[in-house]
Amino acid sequence: MPAPAASSATRVASAVSRVSSADSTSPAHTAASRPDESAPERKPAKRKHAKADKKTAKGRAASALASTSKSAKSKSSKQLSTTATRTATKSGASQPAKPAAAAQALASTGKQMTPQQHAESLYHRATASLQDGHVSEAMAQLLEALKANPRHDAARQTLVGLLVEARRPEEAMQQLQTGLTLDPRQPSMAMLLARLQMERGGDGIETLQRTLPYAAGNGEYHAFLAGALQRAQRHREAIDQFQSALRAAPLNGVWWMGLGISLQAEKRLPEATDAFRRAKSSGTLSPELQALVDRKLQQLPR
Repeated sequence: MPAPAASSATRVASAVSRVSSADSTSPAHTAASRPDESAPERKPAKRKHAKADKKTAKGRAASALASTSKSAKSKSSKQLSTTATRTATKSGASQPAKPAAAAQALASTGKQMTPQQHAESLYHRATASLQDGHVSEAMAQLLEALKANPRHDAARQTLVGLLVEARRPEEAMQQLQTGLTLDPRQPSMAMLLARLQMERGGDGIETLQRTLPYAAGNGEYHAFLAGALQRAQRHREAIDQFQSALRAAPLNGVWWMGLGISLQAEKRLPEATDAFRRAKSSGTLSPELQALVDRKLQQLPR
């Protein structure tokens, strides 16, 4: 059975909070593009086309909202999955003999490595293994590094990136939760964990709110949380987060549109009108989104 047409607010919220890229196969886009079974079977062709066009515009609005936060959504997993390459270059992991030489030097003096030194040595070995294409070996070394020093952030970030790439989300979530418990000041980790939770039917809101105090000025983080709150029909809180996001990026028309929808849901109609007008005048909306905003403005009192 085709999914019933969702309201604009629900679609906008789904698009903003969805971390995976919106495309023609996404549930939001599919629901938006399906015909409405509740409509009478016999309708003039013109009216059918108009209804289909309206649904298509809403579907495109959802896709556009997803694409505006795409950098924030994909950045969290992309940053983590490429940590090994960046850190290997910075730390000189292309020369794996250095950590081994350090370990041998300590052994020759009769001293044992501290847990932190042992973890660092294992981390260097893991990045060297990655450069050689030995992913499974690198994962095992990273796990050993984290056993030696659970607060080795680079090792955890690298491991999470590899687990995500290997499509092992449950293990990635466990690592992310452990890392955020030890240190919640990691917005990229929180966003990635929230994305994985959303993909499994959760809302990710609690995860995002725990790290929110450490994401001040991060417009993408605020917009991501706003979308999650809007999807949960928590429009008053979504308004606050959209406003914080717009302080960081005042010309983001799609975020203005999201703000307008939550303001309209809260019956703050003059403010909603202003938000939709700002979205329209931003010059960043596609023609389809401009049309959607125009319809919103027509619905509101002038």
